[in-house]
Amino acid sequence: MIRRRGFITLVGGAAATWSLVALAQQAERVRQVGMLSFGAESDPSSQLLRKMGEELVKLGWIEGRNLRIEYRFAAGDLDQTRGFAADLVRLAPEVIVAIGGVAVSALQPKTKDIPIVFLGGVDPIEGGAVKNATHPEGNTTGFASAFGSLGSKWLELLKEIAPTVTQVAFLPINPNSVYRAAIEASAPSLGMKPFTIPINSAAEVPTAIQGFAAEPNGGLIAGPGLGPAATVEIIRLAAQFRLPSVYSGDSYLREGALVTYTSDAVELYRGAASYVDRLLRGAKVSDLPVQYPTKFHLGINLRTAKTLGLTVPQTLIAIADDVIE
Repeated sequence: MIRRRGFITLVGGAAATWSLVALAQQAERVRQVGMLSFGAESDPSSQLLRKMGEELVKLGWIEGRNLRIEYRFAAGDLDQTRGFAADLVRLAPEVIVAIGGVAVSALQPKTKDIPIVFLGGVDPIEGGAVKNATHPEGNTTGFASAFGSLGSKWLELLKEIAPTVTQVAFLPINPNSVYRAAIEASAPSLGMKPFTIPINSAAEVPTAIQGFAAEPNGGLIAGPGLGPAATVEIIRLAAQFRLPSVYSGDSYLREGALVTYTSDAVELYRGAASYVDRLLRGAKVSDLPVQYPTKFHLGINLRTAKTLGLTVPQTLIAIADDVIE
């Protein structure tokens, strides 16, 4: 009898506890976060959103329980990006994560109140998204994937792996890209003549590269944000015209890119999750300084090098993070 009473008490206590837990879960406030990407859902950068989600779970934010995320992927369409930006602002989430500089530019004119955490893109100071990196004065902060001087590093890598290159075409989306100045400043000391050829879509790539390839000893630097379609087309034509090339996205190494050099994307996405967490818990944008990459990833495709007749220096192979043989 004592055991039965004990069992009833235990069951009753457990039921009460479960009821309290259920009530607590029902009462838990669901917070809303928007995520806007200029790219497609299948893009490598968009796929990394899973890393952010994993980090948010570690921080106590679980979709379907206390968090709702509204995703918008513009698939490289500028008008679509602007439309999605307006759509997200109308939903009034507590934080919006913007992937890429185009997404930031689309969001900033539409809200001065909703905190924006950017991911990737150029130096926000150089690009004009933020004026004070230490104490952002508006509603925007985040994690840059690069800075303008990185352009000179891409140029140095190109010269090291292909010493005979004497002219280089920089292929950016924006002709006034912040990388352009660094490339043009460094090129003469490396015995190279720089050209800037803006690329707005994959359809423009063949004409741009065919014209440049008519001259000998050429090389390419594919700028950030071109998108998968344009970048893969550049890789194809670089092989066809035997143009040594450097790329800013490490995901293209297995597509045949000769050299890739970019920041550690996983580090950036995990960091962005921490900012989303802090903003949801009451932090102010001005207390969250803009972060710059501290880790970079070098990839080398020796198969592509062999096809181009290049011998990659052992010193470069030794420091590479990823080598395809």
